[in-house]
Amino acid sequence: MDLSPVLAAVAGEPLRWTDLGLQEGIHIGSFTLRYYSLAYLLGIIFAYWHTMKAIKTPGAPMAPRHVDDLFFYCTLGVILGGRLGYAIFYQPSLFTTFTPDSWVSWNLLRLWDGGMSFHGGVLGVLVAITWVTRRGGLSFLRVCDFIAVPVPMGMLLGRLANFVNGELWGRVASSDVPWAMVFPGAGPEPRHPSQLYQAAGEGLILLIVMLSLFWLTKARWRPGLLVGVFATGIAISRFVMEFFRQPDAQLTEFAENTGLSMGQWLTIPLFFVGLYFVVRALRKPPLGKSAVTTPA
Repeated sequence: MDLSPVLAAVAGEPLRWTDLGLQEGIHIGSFTLRYYSLAYLLGIIFAYWHTMKAIKTPGAPMAPRHVDDLFFYCTLGVILGGRLGYAIFYQPSLFTTFTPDSWVSWNLLRLWDGGMSFHGGVLGVLVAITWVTRRGGLSFLRVCDFIAVPVPMGMLLGRLANFVNGELWGRVASSDVPWAMVFPGAGPEPRHPSQLYQAAGEGLILLIVMLSLFWLTKARWRPGLLVGVFATGIAISRFVMEFFRQPDAQLTEFAENTGLSMGQWLTIPLFFVGLYFVVRALRKPPLGKSAVTTPA
């Protein structure tokens, strides 16, 4: 075990990401399974497993066949919505880099280069859920409640993958932050490992909250409560964590001029939408078991 990072911290020297010995992915022969791709894959698998388990509870709003359709279309929604959202909100130049002699060189299609927006992914998933629920005659809001519960696991894995990749680092930290780290390509100054902050806030903590509400309370009998808690929780966490995260290079001037990053501006409407659903759900009486039927 390499103890050099620990010894460096004890000696008062800044931690260095390169000393951690992290790799870009798992090498299988000439193929490399990148951790970011693995995070998406494991997040989807966990969400599918949890949702299949959740619909076995009394009064579930959908049947297994609906779950299969949902995860097919939601996976497309995450990928397409996340990429388009990133291009719209963070890097519009991706729409104008098409080269006529080779469509693959259109940077918007180069998903392997990274660049996904959480807010775009949410919109993509909402479109997918709308499509499946309308075709199946399901309750849109109750399906969203069940789908929202495992989503923080994907956020947790994704942020951990960002850290392992040494990307999306934080702002320059003060000298009294012992865990500040020097990231490659980010200059010599120690920075906040904001990827880990986000993994904890948007991922682990919110996941514990959502799982506890679903399995230990009767929150699922109040349509909109779970999705409202998720939206407000992710908005609050993202707003706070963005104070420690370095804004995207192309949006640094935007953050300086407005006082908030693009990510923070986008969380404000998300917060109020979530708060609306929480208040709405708590003001209405919970559903009775006799009023809920599980689709065949």
